[in-house]
Amino acid sequence: MDLISLFDRNQPDDGFDEEPYIRHKSGMDSNANSGLSGSSSSESELDGKNNRIIIDFDQDMLPPEPQLGNIEYKLKLINPSKQRFEHLVTQMKWRLREGHGEAIYEIGVSDSGHLHGLNEKDMNASLCTLKQMAHKLGASTSVLRRKYVAGRRSVSEVLVRKIPDDQHNIEVRVAVLGGADAGKSTLLGVLTQGEFDNGRGRARLNMFRHMHEIQSGRTSCISHETLGFDTQGNIINYKYNEMMTAEEISDRSTKLVTFMDLAGHRRYMRTTVQALSGYSPHYAMLVVSAGGGFNGTSQEHLSIVRALDMPFFVVITKTDITSPDQTIQELKNLLTSIGCRKVPFVVTNTDEVISAGSNQFSENIVPIFCVSNVTGSGLNLVTRFLYVLSPGISNSEKERLEQESCEFHIDEIFRVSEVGPVVGGLLVKGVLTENMPMKIGPLQCGSFHSVTVHTIHRNKAPCRVVRAGQSASLSFTPNQQLPALRSGMVLLTDSGNTDDEPYGTLFFQAKVSVLFHATAIYVGFQTTVHIGSIRQTAIIRGIMGGEKIETNDSASVMFQFVGHPEYVRTGMRVLFREGSNKGIGVVTQVFPLNKSLFSY
Repeated sequence: MDLISLFDRNQPDDGFDEEPYIRHKSGMDSNANSGLSGSSSSESELDGKNNRIIIDFDQDMLPPEPQLGNIEYKLKLINPSKQRFEHLVTQMKWRLREGHGEAIYEIGVSDSGHLHGLNEKDMNASLCTLKQMAHKLGASTSVLRRKYVAGRRSVSEVLVRKIPDDQHNIEVRVAVLGGADAGKSTLLGVLTQGEFDNGRGRARLNMFRHMHEIQSGRTSCISHETLGFDTQGNIINYKYNEMMTAEEISDRSTKLVTFMDLAGHRRYMRTTVQALSGYSPHYAMLVVSAGGGFNGTSQEHLSIVRALDMPFFVVITKTDITSPDQTIQELKNLLTSIGCRKVPFVVTNTDEVISAGSNQFSENIVPIFCVSNVTGSGLNLVTRFLYVLSPGISNSEKERLEQESCEFHIDEIFRVSEVGPVVGGLLVKGVLTENMPMKIGPLQCGSFHSVTVHTIHRNKAPCRVVRAGQSASLSFTPNQQLPALRSGMVLLTDSGNTDDEPYGTLFFQAKVSVLFHATAIYVGFQTTVHIGSIRQTAIIRGIMGGEKIETNDSASVMFQFVGHPEYVRTGMRVLFREGSNKGIGVVTQVFPLNKSLFSY
């Protein structure tokens, strides 16, 4: 018996057509990956008729409760003693920390995963207790779904969300990718403005930043847009009320999805790659047109996302014009190929939305949504999916990064009247506050210049502190002398110790793997190198242990920047590309300009 046979289809309709409910195993099961990849036919298989994943739960069982992560099973929560209540609150606090502010509670389920279910009275009492637990932590609860088992008994899935004390809201960064004319800007316009497109591109006009973009209809630079959700999952965008601003969206939202609308034309590929590398988005949304199919640019974007090991999902647009069936089949063939080994999952109802979102892609699943920006078909599934997504970073890793010295990567530079230069980017490490002394660089000679951070803005709203993993815009103390600013610079903590001064480098060594090259790479090969927000041409000056490297080869390589020094440290991810040739790697050694190259 599978899980769908337990659900009573006579329950009130939730607004979506019911489809087989699919629940994916938690990533804590040692056999999870193998089960979903198809190696265990008893647990996971592809239904030949629907090409949809069907998971057998053997005697009405969910996977056992994971010891780690943000998912908690509770059989019931009825009239706990004071000591028991405090223990439950402590447990919830730990689950929230594991989920970076979000936790999923399964009520009516035993630790072993058996779906016992509760009667109406016990379920309401358990949900009331859960709400009291959350209230004590300053968190909110919302029932994602409630399904009936064994007649009148039910199982509920509840989302518990707590905004961290130092944040206005929980933020998830999503990069929007896809070929030209796929409908990326139109999709974002519909989501953030709350109005459907007229079929002629009206919804995308608010996304463009330059006149030539409006005239050509093509995005050429990075555009940031936001979509908010309140505690109950209601959408907060510019249609929320007539006077809505970006700052008010941020203030009213407990969760904020920040979209980065990236260029789809091959001409702007370097800008797109720089944004993916520099801003480190949590997820990528690959937009594909139902009529245009999965074209060359989309495949190039997919290969870059996979090279950066970034979780992604697919949205097929323009389904009101053309059936998406052929494009879905193309995607399935590509995602299940030997080089990709992903599991395509076409999402058609809310149960599948929550299953895909709450598992955070731990099972190599790629959710696929079919939408129309003109009729609005499928858009509610996309917004619901974005609501349940959480930032994919563990609490222990977040705390470790926050304890280190500040490192802010500059990706964009603005000049604001009466404020002066403003830099935008990502805080990779540490905690940055107002009036904090910093070092900016490297300059042409490799040294750094002392500056003081004056004000901080996040999501177009002022704030006092930025923590590791958050993007922000910074201004500097007025009237202080600043060097010539450029993208790729970094801001580092000013330790005041002259013996520990940071320095830029022209030479660095990296262990690289060639993903594709038509022939072979030799010494003297010039390529565009992306390291964080750095984007610069570099020359390969040496290949250790050989004369050349070909597709799928790995080697230790010495790079030299052509233009100016950059700040590079060991362990940073390297992505290099030139046309269709591309490779990835990790920095293993750096040679700062203030130290002799031959001292290593």
